[in-house]
Amino acid sequence: MNTKRVYSDSKKAETRELRMQGWSYGRIGNKTGIPKSTLSTWLKSAPLPQRFRKKLYTKQVEMITHGEYSQKRRRAKEIAKITEDSKAEIPRKLDYETRRFMGAALYWAEGTKKGLFEITNSDPRLILFMVYWIRDIFGIDSKKLRARLNIHSNQDESKIIEYWSKLCGIPTKNFAKSFIKPANNHFKKNILYYGTIKITIPKSTDLKYNLLAWLDSILRNITKKVELLSGHF
Repeated sequence: MNTKRVYSDSKKAETRELRMQGWSYGRIGNKTGIPKSTLSTWLKSAPLPQRFRKKLYTKQVEMITHGEYSQKRRRAKEIAKITEDSKAEIPRKLDYETRRFMGAALYWAEGTKKGLFEITNSDPRLILFMVYWIRDIFGIDSKKLRARLNIHSNQDESKIIEYWSKLCGIPTKNFAKSFIKPANNHFKKNILYYGTIKITIPKSTDLKYNLLAWLDSILRNITKKVELLSGHF
């Protein structure tokens, strides 16, 4: 059977005195061991003096905004947990079929559909993945690839070529003349530091159709639905 705890008058007086000194319920509870629910009942007739209200409010806002349990920090911890758990779901080494179709999907999104096998992007990770993918899937060494940059007029073309050459293993002599965007009122906005690079496999038209056939096979059911619905419009 639960017995209601009885507090002395001196304990009640102590909490009232602390409240008059500007202490919050939480701080009073930590010092006295009295629950906040009890304090709120006791101190209804002892509101916080006006001179302390602004200070306490400011402190509460600061805790909410920057404290350990702030929304921003809580969200950062949630994202970190999601990221950690999601990374654990992926094996460190992907099998051949997974890599083959991952590269095909990237080409579907970023590659040319006519002419030679060409893929264009600004993300060094995506480009390097595709260079390795071309080597692993088609047996074509990076030294045989061609490249072309798309950069701004205020960027150093030679340094950017050197960067991509070292990253991908494509000889600098295999880089065609860069497309350089002329300066204008907006050219400083959204500059990609290493520009955009197009990777080309020479004499690769048949190879590209090989890849597109893989995609057609993967998407056969989706293609049928798209064609069926398109026929009604």
